[in-house]
Amino acid sequence: MRIAIVGCGNMGMAFAKSFLQYDLVKKDNLLLIEKSTERSEALKAEKAGVVVDTIGPRVGEADLIILSVKPQDFSSVFEALRAVIQPNQVILSIMAGIPIAQIQERLNHPLVIRAMPNTPAMLGMGITGFTAAKEVDLASLRRVENLINATGRSIFLEEESMLDAVTALSGSGPAYFYYVVKAMVEAGKQMGFDDSVATLLVKQTMLGAYHLINTADKSLDELIKAVASKGGTTEAALREFESGGLTDTLVTGIKAAQTRATELSKS
Repeated sequence: MRIAIVGCGNMGMAFAKSFLQYDLVKKDNLLLIEKSTERSEALKAEKAGVVVDTIGPRVGEADLIILSVKPQDFSSVFEALRAVIQPNQVILSIMAGIPIAQIQERLNHPLVIRAMPNTPAMLGMGITGFTAAKEVDLASLRRVENLINATGRSIFLEEESMLDAVTALSGSGPAYFYYVVKAMVEAGKQMGFDDSVATLLVKQTMLGAYHLINTADKSLDELIKAVASKGGTTEAALREFESGGLTDTLVTGIKAAQTRATELSKS
């Protein structure tokens, strides 16, 4: 399989490295298009694929073209891409906020799949929501799904509008966890730990809690109850969280992210 990646930032390279790791594409068949001279030189040093700085005829030889430029940069690349794209090529967009219909119109090309990964894809532990234009056949969709799964796990969505919810929940989701971790570390420091000790306590707690969620045959409520004995320390903390409306605040914040994602897709 031949793949061209337009825009080789963190997410573009997360995909590239995962493809290479699982031998889904050979380096000679992986074309990396990066306009930044500094970034291009770094990619050449890494020998992650064939590195070029402009969109040219070679892009038209790929089976799959991955669009991973920043959404605001799409307007500067679509004309060059439209000039070389071939009828049978599939486009996979991981640009946030740009709907399939707009990509089809700008490229004058129907075969578009749109995906929303998250940053843990850089470790092969991401979750990606994706959807496709009706013109994309099942075989092409399965091939792309297999590639996406090299970066972690994926979920197919029938309705493109649900990608805004994916953006809010899992796309932005890592930042919510970092926010909570930061607050817990701050609490530890206020209780007398230095930063390194507080960070270690919280990070290992988060890691262990994640594995319990994944392996324990219990609901989240049951897991909470297993820690929060009646009249104990955990219950005291949870009572403060509830009185401060923490759950409502988190839910409201995530919904605000969804609203913003929808606004961006219509701008």
